[in-house]
Amino acid sequence: MTEQQRDEQVIQAWNAHRPYLVDLAFRMLGDIGAAEDVVQDAFARLLREPRGEITDDRGWLIVVTSRLCLDQIRSARSRRERTHDAGEIEFVSGGQQPPGRAAPGDPADRVTLDDDVRLALLVVLQRLSPAERVVFVLHDIFGVPFESVARTVGRTVPGCRQLARRARQKIDENRGAASFDVTAAEHRQVTEKFIAAAAGGDLNGLLEVLAPDAWGDLDAGPGGTSIGVVRGAVRVARHLLYYWGPGTTLVTYPVAGQPALLGFTGRTLTGVLVLTMRGDKIQAIHVIGNPRKLSFLSAQLG
Repeated sequence: MTEQQRDEQVIQAWNAHRPYLVDLAFRMLGDIGAAEDVVQDAFARLLREPRGEITDDRGWLIVVTSRLCLDQIRSARSRRERTHDAGEIEFVSGGQQPPGRAAPGDPADRVTLDDDVRLALLVVLQRLSPAERVVFVLHDIFGVPFESVARTVGRTVPGCRQLARRARQKIDENRGAASFDVTAAEHRQVTEKFIAAAAGGDLNGLLEVLAPDAWGDLDAGPGGTSIGVVRGAVRVARHLLYYWGPGTTLVTYPVAGQPALLGFTGRTLTGVLVLTMRGDKIQAIHVIGNPRKLSFLSAQLG
């Protein structure tokens, strides 16, 4: 393989796999900027690999991206343990607010956001050890076999199974504080296709996952621009590509058992897309674009 052919292969891999990898990294890190940086680093390493050494670009990129995320989680935890007292560590792990620190966002927004979409916050994942978080995201959310997970994190298969069990137990223990509903496995394939089609500007790809009579609406908040209710798969798909096509980033996020996506323009959260499923098709898309609600969620993610 020539150098030019390898470069073209990496470009093809970037277009085909980047949306999936950013989604994967975001679910581990909870920060869209960090997720994009990690994925860019993984592709830079792929470009430096000797030509002909890698036969499965996607598999290689998943391993490298996951290891980079694991390193970053460990580093972040180490920094927190060095710079925060016990009360502060409890706060960033999802406990009570430390004295003197104001809660982000208006309390009214917190209630409205919970009533509307009941978003599960990423603070639950922060209670997991770095290895538990990576194993849980790879296996329980993205469906990666334990054999592959073991190679990624450098553990045995039984060790990874044990890490996943511990992660599930910790998440179950904290359901009262912050619900963490993992997107059902049958929804995972639909959301992956949705994200890939939107990122590639692929109208036909979106139509494959939308029900023929699909509809969508927008909560833009007081004074916001409303598009009303859009009906029909073709019209919905065209609106989606206009607002959430190339140039934006979509990542999955659990919402009370329903598949949902966070939409970023640049690295700013600009919408939450809550999907209603009918079988293996998307029946409805409720877009939350209310700035006050998005501001509250951004503060939580931050």
